[in-house]
Amino acid sequence: MTIEQLDRASIGRPITRHGISLYPVYLHGDGGPDIAARPDDVAITEQDSAEVPSIVVVNPGPRPTLLVEGETVTGGQQNRVLNVSVLVPAASTIEVPVSCVEAGRWNGRSAFERGQTFAPRRVRRVKTASVAEAVRLDGAKYSDQGAVWNVIDHELRALRVNSTTRAFHAAEVALERDGLADVLDELVRVGPLPGQCGIVFGHGNRIVAAELFATPELLAANWEGLVRAALLDTPVVTEGRPSVSRALRFVHRLANAPTTRTPGVGLGEEMHVRTSRIVGQALVFEGSLVHASVFALAA
Repeated sequence: MTIEQLDRASIGRPITRHGISLYPVYLHGDGGPDIAARPDDVAITEQDSAEVPSIVVVNPGPRPTLLVEGETVTGGQQNRVLNVSVLVPAASTIEVPVSCVEAGRWNGRSAFERGQTFAPRRVRRVKTASVAEAVRLDGAKYSDQGAVWNVIDHELRALRVNSTTRAFHAAEVALERDGLADVLDELVRVGPLPGQCGIVFGHGNRIVAAELFATPELLAANWEGLVRAALLDTPVVTEGRPSVSRALRFVHRLANAPTTRTPGVGLGEEMHVRTSRIVGQALVFEGSLVHASVFALAA
């Protein structure tokens, strides 16, 4: 991938709760492009003739705004998750590729709300891997929808949650169990550290994922959704102690992985990664990282 900001990244000491370690990531550079962080006036709707794999996003504001791979939208004909990160241009309307995270519903309304919780790590990993393969083969940015549904079903069973519409968002009730609500409140209240631009997630001595943004403001805007998803991924058993050096190697692995490059859905260029060890994606605009996400295959 060879993204300069990631090669220069540094990692701080993690905070560990319920076996999950959150390592702060610092990216050293000029701060990247001027991007609106989750403004309230962005509208997300179904297409005029609704279709599962795409939705419509309207950004009426004067600055580009970021929609993040893995974030969810609720409502519409069914809940969805974004397939790739999208930098929506100012004063524009675009179609965005998505996957369904609610297999048993196709009714409702046109409008969506941005979800409280990002999709779980394993859902995003399967989705990201299949999108990377589709991009490599023919430039499409659609996922293996059946594989996504299968992983959601597995997650709901593991969390002991029943949903008549097989909706991932039903899993959010698990955040009220087993002391997770108190941990969630603590982590959301504390928020990212000053200057922090990303998070590496670990389970014991294993590194399982990373989330990296151009600016602290973009991370802060998505912090709660990422933390909620991380707590839904609480490991049953962990081995070893958290390791800052492993976390840094994980980020460097993404930075230097071979990529498939394609124009972004909105502004910028996408980089898709699929190796024997990781899958991931990054969005770059004017030479600067906007967002990247990466998942370990063996975790």
